[in-house]
Amino acid sequence: MENQVLTPHVYWAQRHHELYLRVELSDVQNPAISITENVLHFKAQGHGAKGDNVYEFHLEFLDLVKPEEEEQLNKLRLESQGSPETLTSLKKGYLFMYNLVQFLGFSWIFVNMTVRFFILGKESFYDTFHTVADMMYFCQMLAAVESINAAIGVTKTPVVPSLFQLLGRNFILFIIFGTMEEMQNKAVVFFVFYIWSTVEIFRYPFYMLSCIDMDWKVLTWLRYTVWIPLYPMGCLAEAVSVIQSIPVFNETGRFSFTLPYPVKIKVRFSFFLQIYLILLFLGLYINFRYLYKQRRRRFGQKKKKIH
Repeated sequence: MENQVLTPHVYWAQRHHELYLRVELSDVQNPAISITENVLHFKAQGHGAKGDNVYEFHLEFLDLVKPEEEEQLNKLRLESQGSPETLTSLKKGYLFMYNLVQFLGFSWIFVNMTVRFFILGKESFYDTFHTVADMMYFCQMLAAVESINAAIGVTKTPVVPSLFQLLGRNFILFIIFGTMEEMQNKAVVFFVFYIWSTVEIFRYPFYMLSCIDMDWKVLTWLRYTVWIPLYPMGCLAEAVSVIQSIPVFNETGRFSFTLPYPVKIKVRFSFFLQIYLILLFLGLYINFRYLYKQRRRRFGQKKKKIH
């Protein structure tokens, strides 16, 4: 008794002069697809309506297929419930929600600081940390997701610029401000937090719209432009906070240590802060270079050749 030939579910659609076929098989292995005159031959091992088996079918067209049109076989796609389109939709949904949460968080910080500045004036500078630090902690801890996404390939962002920004900001937030109460009532905290939030209220909405394939030209221009003045200003504000913290760390001796015998040399934490200042401007250069390339790729005009 001959084995029964199993035929998969095949859907077709036609648009203009193109014919689209969808074959409902998953885990397809060794697909054999060919055209003989006006007949399409398909055979493959895969999981379909009858489980994991060999499926095949022959589809006869009304006219002969021209040899130069056989390349259109590349348009035949094998789909199932776990299709790449489904995975792409899930990834876009995940990235949209992440960017939405970050946008709401940084927007709250930005609006809160702006309103307090207009009401209290310069007096709002000195209690910025106690007012918005909790939300800033949340947003900056959540920002680790961006570096993870870049590392595992969820996004196309290079890992190094993303990691430099994450570590740099978190060092300022958790070490310089978070561990030293003497630093929390300084005016520099206002400028650091305000610049950070200003950058992000344009960056995250841009990524949100990108997830749903929308391009708002004004927002796109702002996303690729506001960093030009704000990144150097932010770097300068962070450097000022580090410089102001050096005498505080020296006075308190926090994070300083003494090397073991026989060296017995006291190493002040301020020594590492001075090294960090160098790394801070190195990180600015790396991020500036990366963002400049992005902006040039987005808005740069190709030079026309003159013959």
